[in-house]
Amino acid sequence: MFGLETDIFLLLAFSLFAACAFEFVNGFHDTANAVATVIYTNSLKPNTAVVWSGFCNFLGVFFGGIAVAMGIVNLLPVELLIDQNVYHSVAMVMALLLSAIVWNLGTWYFGLPSSSSHTLIGSILGVGLAFTFMPENTRGTGINTTKATEIFISLLVSPLFGFSLAIILMFILRRALDKPLRNLVFSEPKKNQPPPNWIRGILIATCTLVSFFHGSNDGQKGVGMIMLILIGITPTYFALDSSKDPLMMQDNLTKIETVVNRVDSSLLSARDRTELTETKREIAMLQSKLSKPLVDNALPEDDRLNARRSLLLINRNIKDLIDSDTANLSTADVETLQAQIGEKDGLRRFTDYAPDWVILMISLSLGLGTMVGWKRIVVTIGEKIGKQHLTYAQGASAELVAASTIGVSSWLGLPVSTTHVLSSGIAGTMVANKGIRNLQAGTVRNIAIAWILTLPVTMLLSGTLYVFFRWLF
Repeated sequence: MFGLETDIFLLLAFSLFAACAFEFVNGFHDTANAVATVIYTNSLKPNTAVVWSGFCNFLGVFFGGIAVAMGIVNLLPVELLIDQNVYHSVAMVMALLLSAIVWNLGTWYFGLPSSSSHTLIGSILGVGLAFTFMPENTRGTGINTTKATEIFISLLVSPLFGFSLAIILMFILRRALDKPLRNLVFSEPKKNQPPPNWIRGILIATCTLVSFFHGSNDGQKGVGMIMLILIGITPTYFALDSSKDPLMMQDNLTKIETVVNRVDSSLLSARDRTELTETKREIAMLQSKLSKPLVDNALPEDDRLNARRSLLLINRNIKDLIDSDTANLSTADVETLQAQIGEKDGLRRFTDYAPDWVILMISLSLGLGTMVGWKRIVVTIGEKIGKQHLTYAQGASAELVAASTIGVSSWLGLPVSTTHVLSSGIAGTMVANKGIRNLQAGTVRNIAIAWILTLPVTMLLSGTLYVFFRWLF
């Protein structure tokens, strides 16, 4: 494959298998979030529900774009993403995957609806922090703090939003429905008896939406992981999007160069001045490469990883320049720079991509994983969060809140936890029914402990594994 040496090929194959395994585990770990209500309310038989949910997850990954995937990738510093030593890349990938899989399996075994998003992000942060102490790190930080802050806020706010919105939705339903209809939708499901068809249709629709948006958000994390593997181990083939003509970079580089050449470096801080000089140097290097004759409209194999390195450095430095208080950029200059490094027609379109076969592989892994392992967490979702069993109104409200929250987050390119959004939504509906005392303290405590421990445990585990694999390889 790709003319690789045997040991590198085996490491690549194992890494790809481990990434698919993580997404498979993610599927059966998070399945209950989508199917709990339709199973618990007898709207669909369990086997039908998980197959349908698996199919919708598949579609969600395939049509959900890659904004979240690139957000995950960009958590790591540029220096780690362009390490020339392939074994360092393997160490990074193996540490990420093993720590994430171990924690997901452990929490699934104990029936805790913990977050695969927290798990993967904690693993990435652990590797990044461990990289801080590596000799090739020259910037003193091992993580992209701006992106990490964005993601942390997203993960923190989304369950609080889900909790609050579910309470509001339940209040609206109680006020808007007449008494007979209110009594029906706020009643507990009868054992082995499906609800009225219109309620059943609503619950199936919300299950479909949660499944699709779960795929569009969580599935992208697997896509990002695969791209980390491919770029790290086979940069010749995947460092840049080979479907795009590299000569299209020239216009972007020229416009960026025009703006940065007008910046008065004497007004900048020492760091900004260094980055400005670095940006000019990287632009000149890229323009030099692009000025040479290209075979089949592609950069030479040996130049592709270096070109990716230059593009990532330019992207990072331009963002810092835009945020600088001393650059004195005009509004027009800022808009020009943002457009030239953007995803649509800017430089990032060459680095932020995923081949269709990668998306298909993750889609299948997540979809197949969704079809197993649902029962443990369905019981927790349906019976153990509140002191009363889940009603039709609660199930529909919680899933509608979850679907809308995840959908908006995917559109914004931010990862959220499907588990935490839905669990908090169900908790909100329980509180809306009979107040805070309607929650089962033991289950809520266990979920909260899993939520609190996920980041530090996975960070410690992945950081330790990264150091170990660096030593081993």
